[in-house]
Amino acid sequence: MMRFNRAISAVKVISFDLDDTLYDNRPIIKNAIKAQQDYLAAIPEWAAQSGDFWRTCRNGYALENPEIINDVTLWRQKALLWGLETLKVENAAFHAAQAYNAFAKARSDIEVAPEVIDLLAALRKKYKVIAITNGNVDVSQFNLKDSFDLVLQAGPHGNAKPASDMFDLACQQLGVSQNEILHVGDSLDSDVQGANNAGCYSVWLENTFVPYRYKGLADIEIIDIFALKSLLV
Repeated sequence: MMRFNRAISAVKVISFDLDDTLYDNRPIIKNAIKAQQDYLAAIPEWAAQSGDFWRTCRNGYALENPEIINDVTLWRQKALLWGLETLKVENAAFHAAQAYNAFAKARSDIEVAPEVIDLLAALRKKYKVIAITNGNVDVSQFNLKDSFDLVLQAGPHGNAKPASDMFDLACQQLGVSQNEILHVGDSLDSDVQGANNAGCYSVWLENTFVPYRYKGLADIEIIDIFALKSLLV
């Protein structure tokens, strides 16, 4: 079922957020963080720290370099190095890279439901289908790798949603206008607000996992990703 809050005109591109939109990211990120922490726990200087030293590193680096929050991959890499150097760990750069690699491998250990893959394939017969993500998952490493005409990621391709950077870049690369893109995502704050800010159409896949600050409306609301089958008619 699709609830329309505003009428939309014909679109040429359907854009998807990834995490918690096409799959449940909560167990995935939990496992990825554990893989990183398991590696770091074997380093005596790190293991000796009390409390959540990783959070201290993450927040400390961002405080000194606030622009980094638009690139979560680089942020994690830099924060790991920052923490290990702060502790004066020998071969800090090597250990930072290995800890990040442990995280990244688990981060992309994903199996998207075949029904979702089939939905994307069906949509691609009628629309360009792209991904616009703030996250650091590598779609080339799991079964979404052949599902998109374009993948844009915060950091390498512009500031994170709700900034309009990646939506604008999608328009440039695909030769479409903003009102020809329909963006689907689970977050009111990043996906819906970002698409609305950019002048694109927005679809909110209702997610009550977290509270949201954004009070604007999505153009369309759905409670099930398979409601998008109606766009195939």
